[in-house]
Amino acid sequence: MAREPQGRFLGIPYNWRRPTRGEVGRGVWDPSDERIWAPKNYGWGYGINFAALVRRVRRR
Repeated sequence: MAREPQGRFLGIPYNWRRPTRGEVGRGVWDPSDERIWAPKNYGWGYGINFAALVRRVRRR
């Protein structure tokens, strides 16, 4: 991987910066983001945004 603390490797996002408490919470519940699969706040890959998931389930 690159020496940058955040970016993409093989098309998959990564972020090795230590998240704040607020960022940890937004990593799993971010009502302002429509994506269910959002880039993780720490680590490599994607995580689930439960706010977007709940919003889509309620629309049905």
